[in-house]
Formats: sequence, C-alpha cells, structure tokens
Amino acid sequence: MSIITILIILLALFAIELFYFKAAAHFNIIDRPNSRSSHTALTIRGGGIIFGIAAILFFCLYQFQYPFFIAGLFLIALISFLDDILTLNNKIRLFIHLLAVALLFAQLDLFSMAWYLVIIAAIFVIGTINAYNFMDGINGITGAYSLVAIGSLYYINQYVITFTSNELLIITGLSLIVFNFFNFRKRAKCFAGDVGSVSIAFIVLFLLLQLIIKTENLNYLLLLLIYGLDAVTTIIFRVIRKENIFEAHRAHFYQYWANERKVSHLLVSLIYALVQLAVNVLIVYWMPNSIFSLCLLLVCSATIFMVWRFAAEGSARLLDKRV
Repeated sequence: MSIITILIILLALFAIELFYFKAAAHFNIIDRPNSRSSHTALTIRGGGIIFGIAAILFFCLYQFQYPFFIAGLFLIALISFLDDILTLNNKIRLFIHLLAVALLFAQLDLFSMAWYLVIIAAIFVIGTINAYNFMDGINGITGAYSLVAIGSLYYINQYVITFTSNELLIITGLSLIVFNFFNFRKRAKCFAGDVGSVSIAFIVLFLLLQLIIKTENLNYLLLLLIYGLDAVTTIIFRVIRKENIFEAHRAHFYQYWANERKVSHLLVSLIYALVQLAVNVLIVYWMPNSIFSLCLLLVCSATIFMVWRFAAEGSARLLDKRV
C-alpha cells in the first residue's frame, strides 16, 4: 500500500468520523455520566463505529477478502450500535453474538476441528469480546491498547511470518489513529461505545486466531495478557464478594487508579498499553514456543498483578463486599 493511498484512506476515515459526530449530535447519541461513569461531561457515544467502517472499506477496496468475517463483524457491530442507543434484550444480543462468532469460525475453518476445541474457542472469543467491552471505561484505553495490538500484529505479519492481509492491518490501524485523535485526550470528543469496543475486539481476535492457526503457537494469546489479567482478576474478586458479575461496576484495577486515586486517564491508558507492548516484545523475540513457557509467564505475571492489586487496593476492598 502506497503512502498516497494511506493518506487518502486516513483522510476519508477522518471525514467519516466527523460526519458521524454531526449525525450523533443530531440524533442525540450522547453518553450522559452516571454514578458508574469515569467522566463528568456529555460526550458523543459510538465513535468506535469507525472500526467496523474501516474493515468494510478494506473489504470493498481489496478484492472482497474474508467475506464471512466481514459479515460477522457487520452483525456484531450493528447489534452493538443498536444496543448503544436502544438497550436491546440480552437474548437478542447473545443470539447475534453467537451468529457472528459462527461466521468468524467459518472464515477460519474452525468447524473442522474437534467439537470440544470449537467450544473452547467459542468461550475464549466470547469471553474476550466481553472483557474488551468491560475494559472500555476511561479515555484512551481502548484506542491505545488496540493500537499496540494491531501494531504488534502488523510487525509479526511483516517481519516474522505472513498470516493475514497487510492492508487489513494498516486500515484498522488508521481507524485507531482517527479514533485516538478524538478520544485520547483529557476531555474526549467521543467514546467508543459498545459498537467500538466490541468491533475492535472482533477484529483483533480474527487476526490473532489467524496468527495462532498459522504458527500453532499459543504464546500469541498473551498479546492480550494485560486486559486478560485485569478482567479475570476483577471477576474473581467480584465472585468472592458475591456480586453479580453481569452488572455494571467500577471494580477494574484501571478504574481504581483513574477513579479512586485520581490518576490521569491518559496516563493509566498509556501504562496499560506500554506494559502490553513490553510483553509483546518478549513474546516475539525471546519466548520459546512451548506450553511450559506459556504457563510460566502466565503464572508469573498473574502473581505479580495480584500482589500489585492487593498492595494498591488492600484486601478489605478486594474481598469484603461491605467496603
């Protein structure tokens, strides 16, 4: 892809995002802060719609590649956008999510695997999509973290092993640059919304699964390690406190720093992205392809993360529902 093409696509994505802002303002697609919010001002919701639009743009410009993936992305983005503005029935949303995941698996030919592997893959994909959505709670975190993920995948595709379309990676990266321009700031112009967090999670998972299938290297699961540690440990602590894990909350570690300790949203988001980048460098350059090394890094990183959470938040806050 030439520099001229990249610039044209980047400008087109900026124009599309600005057009969406006008439409969102007209139709009152606005996020109003409440007791669970990490922001205090009215902000346009659904700016992450640009991720799905970018993928569809790639599909139209580059020989209609990955049609089942694009169809699944369209469905999951559409239902998430409708849920952003209407609040849909959970059963309807779950059905569309399952259909989208089925289309993703069809694109990757995963249904040819043993049935129990398909179930494990489905649990991983649906769990990761929901974790990505839950982690989208402060300015910059979804955009910065996803840019690290896409940038790492681009580097691997370009310099380690070719596993997907460079054009898809580049256009997705451009959409993240556009989104970050409006979101990675003290007072964000827009939030990703469910449509954004779910769409970019779906795209990242498609690329990640392509890479794992190509290389047969499960270490690449750790390209989402930091999000995974925060999401999983938060669920564990909420279960211990006997809370409903499906209810909205502000119990994530990143939310503790942003809301309770009043650390800058952008600093917290940047730390999450940079720590994940360091992990990605470790995976690409030094980590051997073995289950032992995967488990060792998981155990070590989980231990460090848990110790850090207890040291920062305290056992009473993490374990006692009354606190």
